[in-house]
Amino acid sequence: MKFNFKKYRIGYLLLVLTAINSSCKKYLDEKNNSNFVQSTYFESASQAQAFVNGIYNKLYMFQNGDAYGESPFITIELFAGHATSLGQSVNNGNVINERTDPVNPGFETVWQNSYSAIANANLAIAKIPGIAMDDAVKKKLLGEAYFLRAFFYYHLVRLYGDVPLITAPVTVDSPDLFPTRTPLAQVYPLIISDLQAAEISGLPETDQTGHASLGAVRTLLSSVYLTTAGFPLNITANYALAAAEAQKVLPDYTLFTDYAYLHDNAHKNQGELIFQGSYLVGVSTNAIPQLTVPFNLPVGAYGDHLGAMIPTNQFFNSYEAGDKRTQERQFYFSSYPQYGDATKTVVFGEHCLYKYFHVESALGTGISDENWTFLRLPEAMLIYAEASNEVSGPTPDAYTQVNKIRARALLAPLSGLTKDQFREAIWKERYHELAYEDKAYFDIQRTHMIYDVVNNKFSDAFSTANEQGVVMKQQYLLWPVPQREINNNKKLTQNTGW
Repeated sequence: MKFNFKKYRIGYLLLVLTAINSSCKKYLDEKNNSNFVQSTYFESASQAQAFVNGIYNKLYMFQNGDAYGESPFITIELFAGHATSLGQSVNNGNVINERTDPVNPGFETVWQNSYSAIANANLAIAKIPGIAMDDAVKKKLLGEAYFLRAFFYYHLVRLYGDVPLITAPVTVDSPDLFPTRTPLAQVYPLIISDLQAAEISGLPETDQTGHASLGAVRTLLSSVYLTTAGFPLNITANYALAAAEAQKVLPDYTLFTDYAYLHDNAHKNQGELIFQGSYLVGVSTNAIPQLTVPFNLPVGAYGDHLGAMIPTNQFFNSYEAGDKRTQERQFYFSSYPQYGDATKTVVFGEHCLYKYFHVESALGTGISDENWTFLRLPEAMLIYAEASNEVSGPTPDAYTQVNKIRARALLAPLSGLTKDQFREAIWKERYHELAYEDKAYFDIQRTHMIYDVVNNKFSDAFSTANEQGVVMKQQYLLWPVPQREINNNKKLTQNTGW
């Protein structure tokens, strides 16, 4: 499947807003309400529900892919330097080798879809208060809109730095029709205030339908605080806030007993899965498994086997001896029964991501409705451990959280570490537990350190070569503003080095 760029051409999509009908409990029904008119649409609770549900569908853009193995969730991961791309993509290769440019289509996909989601969230926040409806439902819908606006701005500000901050619906007469970039120090307060508003909006503690919950709000807010405690803002007081928010999440979720539950259909939006992009065959599907299976080898019923994101051998070898996550068909796999003839075994010659192997589609029609996980319990546990360590050094509670993750991986518990040693142990656990979940690049941004997997230590990001021999350029801490956006809006400036 190819990216359809034509539907994303109009500026920031701040004027052309599409409401997507959905049931009251799920956002998977993508039926298009093409007769949407702002002045007459926000008149009932059902319209408000349908409109908010439609915002969730913009989450799909992270998993959009094409026949060359390009997809934003892969682009984000390739910036971290621990994956190769064996498919046909010139753009993926350019990212890995740090020679890409502002016309890379993935940069445009994320920018424009994020602003489209933000535009719809702004409209929901402006219009829903005026609808006559149950107050509790109204508050919940507004809470979801605030969460989603914060979610997309959080991605924008980390990926592009200073970005236009737009918080109200835009018309042809609006000064925000062609906005300037807002300093990131002014964007983060909006993200935080939106999440604080969502936290008191009456959202449920957990949610199994793919909608926002208090768990999702608090986990995202703890991540925001952790990020702002590091580079470039260095608001160290936010470590305590990160720990406090993450701690609220811990009682409401449980670690899976089987790693396979992270990527099967039966456990979607359950257990340790706090917030996912939800898919369903017949409604919305994705190419996650096709993109992450080995290149051109018959390991499932897929039309394409793209090999677009393959872990480096050095990263795989950086796990501790005996780590269950490295056992065959846990987080990784190196062979699989041949599709169409299970008596034969296909040997890959590398370790691929079983974490994203979707058995249901591989053994079925090849059509994947695997959910993509944005937030899960181990991230909240590790945020709590890292942030609390920065406040007061290793505490028994911090050890408890990281050691639960290690126990599941059949590793010995951590103990007796200094503050500096514990910090690096948590960073390493983030890399190994949250591997290839689009966390590593953002960790590099906030710490300015990379995981030197060959020497099993953390080193300066701008003077240490990764396992592919690439030393990170400072310009690669941010993505470039898409060239098309600069061409369309002369008030936009480009990031340094691009």
